[in-house]
Amino acid sequence: MDGLPRPAEDDLFEMANLFGRTTGLPVTVWVSPRGGARHDARVKVSAQGGDRMVIEGAAVVGIRPEPRLLEGTLDPAVLGAVCGWIALNREALLAHWDGAMDTVELVQALRRVD
Repeated sequence: MDGLPRPAEDDLFEMANLFGRTTGLPVTVWVSPRGGARHDARVKVSAQGGDRMVIEGAAVVGIRPEPRLLEGTLDPAVLGAVCGWIALNREALLAHWDGAMDTVELVQALRRVD
């Protein structure tokens, strides 16, 4: 071990990848339960389109009080679509964040944007 902190790796381990065929979005999003996070509910969004799991350069979009860009950059159309998807799935995303719903239950509860 090199002595460097590894919270980013731990965060990635807990995240579920959701491709566009599941979400209806043009990008991959990552969702996770709160775990040891000190921040509020959020999702990470690949800045690259398609079914790519590229965390480098990913944007962070907050869930509450309203969906909004917290970190990074996204094409405005993609950000609008992601915010719409979050609003549509807010209850399920927050239940998963709070540990009231596991990943399988989350995926079953999620609705696609069209």
